Amino acid sequence: MTTTTIIGLEVHVQLLTKSKIFCGCSTEFNPTQPNVQTCPVCLGLPGSLPVMNRQAFELAVKTAVAINCDIAPFTKWDRKQYYYPDLPKGYQISQFDLPFSDDGWLEIDVSPETGEKRKIGIIRAHLEEDAGKNMHDESGRGTDSQVDLNRAGTPLLEIVSQPDLRSPAEAKQYLEELRLLLTYLNVSDCNMQEGSLRCDANVNLHILQDDGHKIATPIVEVKNLNSFRNVELALEYEVQRQAEEFAKTGRKLGDVPKETRGWDANRGVTFAQRGKEEASDYRYFPDPDLVPVTVSSEFLDAIRASLCEFPAARRKRLQSTYGLSDYDVRVIVDQGQAFVDYFEEVAGLCGDGKQACNWVTQDVLREMNERQLVIGAFPIRAAVLANLLERINKKQITIKSAREVFLELLVENHSRRVISSAHLDQIIAEKGLAIVTDTGELERVIGEIVGKNPKAVADFKAGKQAAVGALIGQVMKQVKGADPQTVRTMLVEKLSQ
Repeated sequence: MTTTTIIGLEVHVQLLTKSKIFCGCSTEFNPTQPNVQTCPVCLGLPGSLPVMNRQAFELAVKTAVAINCDIAPFTKWDRKQYYYPDLPKGYQISQFDLPFSDDGWLEIDVSPETGEKRKIGIIRAHLEEDAGKNMHDESGRGTDSQVDLNRAGTPLLEIVSQPDLRSPAEAKQYLEELRLLLTYLNVSDCNMQEGSLRCDANVNLHILQDDGHKIATPIVEVKNLNSFRNVELALEYEVQRQAEEFAKTGRKLGDVPKETRGWDANRGVTFAQRGKEEASDYRYFPDPDLVPVTVSSEFLDAIRASLCEFPAARRKRLQSTYGLSDYDVRVIVDQGQAFVDYFEEVAGLCGDGKQACNWVTQDVLREMNERQLVIGAFPIRAAVLANLLERINKKQITIKSAREVFLELLVENHSRRVISSAHLDQIIAEKGLAIVTDTGELERVIGEIVGKNPKAVADFKAGKQAAVGALIGQVMKQVKGADPQTVRTMLVEKLSQ
């Protein structure tokens, strides 16, 4: 038998608005003061009427355009009926048969090693209001469950993919690419710890038997996965569980209702929760309190004009403009727009994209992580780093000396003040880091070192080229600003005499 994994994802994104989708209550994350960011509208009290948040709709359309969806010229709101403690109205305002967008795609790197890419289809992206949050006692003692309605009514964009993903790793890759795009668009902070990005995964197996007959296993929906790693782990477990379940029972799609399962990260297993509702169970009907929305061509043109350069396009441009590897551009772009802007400013000013890449992805990123800083708070501005790298390219200082200056600037410039070229000159002079161009001084020191190390000289003349390395180190120690390559050349000449 040959088994194919079939995965589709439903991603719920809280949009970055200051107020809720149908009222003026704050959307600020506020876990310490429950049920204070509420009003008659988001609590669904009798006589209250919703009014649509224009910014929420604009952010939703912006996202849909970025994921290549068709935008409907006419869309309406529907009531999705179900009863749950965190849904005070007894229904959720959502979209059913006329969503504002559909039929899109997002391209992912299926195999970064081979460069293989694939477009993952997107069935629809629709706008709805979020529910509140239930907090259950999970100690097993069966005490209180609590409800916090601060989140109720927060604008939520649901992005539903086609079942085009073929492995848990691909699902993780899709989520990472989608989150990166959303942050570039500035439509959501995508903070999974605060619930700004949540994911449900639908998974089953297609089993091709030896006789050529294909059987599909029952579809399972794994709910509310709170990290990309947990998405991957839950799907890996579920694929294995479904294969074992089919081998044991032979159940196929249609034999049992669709099942909803949860993920226990501590035990590393999924567990049964309930049967999955169908659309008819929700008894959708048009919301009588909200007018439909028409989308004009002028509105769409304005949305398209406001879009930034997408991550995938920016990777391609950085690669072609600066001659960087696929790995390098992925590291840079994945850090976010501000980091890419920093890199491009450094590269443009110093005139060496590869040198700028090496420093930004290694030295800058390492110090950012150690100090827990975002690039906007990094002590060394892009122009200052570019000035430093330009001195390397002009053979004024060595890379080793530049790193000494870099560390000195990190220590002294917490306030991110503008640092002049003269100040860099001062640090270089005080530390004696300028490249020594006086070959007479180098010849003198090399002569002394060679005279003190007869064994290294003998080893070199016996064909041991590595012997010159120890001598280079001794020369560099005495002549701090010496260029290693110049020292090596002069040493080899001296030893070859």
